[in-house]
Amino acid sequence: MPARASLVPAQWETNVRVIGMSECREAALSLAHAFAADGLSLYLVTSDDTAGFSEEVKWRLHVDIMTYIVAAVCLNGVVTTIGPDYEGVALWMPPGKSLDGFWTILRSGLWRLHFQLSTECRRRYYAELLPLLEHSKVEVMAQRGVVDNSYYLLYLGTKPGARCRGYARKLLEHMLVKADQESRPVYLESSSIANNSYYSRFGFELKRDISLVRGPAPVGLSIMVREPQTVPNTKLDKE
Repeated sequence: MPARASLVPAQWETNVRVIGMSECREAALSLAHAFAADGLSLYLVTSDDTAGFSEEVKWRLHVDIMTYIVAAVCLNGVVTTIGPDYEGVALWMPPGKSLDGFWTILRSGLWRLHFQLSTECRRRYYAELLPLLEHSKVEVMAQRGVVDNSYYLLYLGTKPGARCRGYARKLLEHMLVKADQESRPVYLESSSIANNSYYSRFGFELKRDISLVRGPAPVGLSIMVREPQTVPNTKLDKE
């Protein structure tokens, strides 16, 4: 029998593509599912003063956070996806770019978080997480002599039902090749030991462990850096 016709482009299954604001919501929902059980995601929506929030309210807030971040990266960075239904998504900030600009915050909706987060979660996000990430990145990259010349992987996620298909590998390769061509390092924060092991297969090295400590238990993040590769890395051919 002939294959069933489909309007979904066949190349979406195997090719990484760069997307813009028109596909922001779909990419954000994919990341929301990918990070639904992530310690950092839970930390930003779960505290003593959100005890009265329903699971649906917390989920919608989680989706909103991802939507604002994806929108900001669409405006000032690079968002890539793979799969027929946005199964894998990566958020990248190129060298010299950030999410801190006034217009980026305004147009992306990031400013809304100040009013949507609970008092404690607002402190965790603005007074703890953001300063810690910025300070750590400056310190770690300053050891190389140049702070602002790296590609920054903010998020790399695959929907739970679409894992082990090679999507994450292809999303990583897509930008690692570019970074190597430009002789630039790649920086990320990993939120799990399993992810640390995965990233190490692509040449990332652990530089520092940091913790968020305003909750009942610390939430750890591992800072990893990949130096530019001057020869083909055979590990990129496997996942």
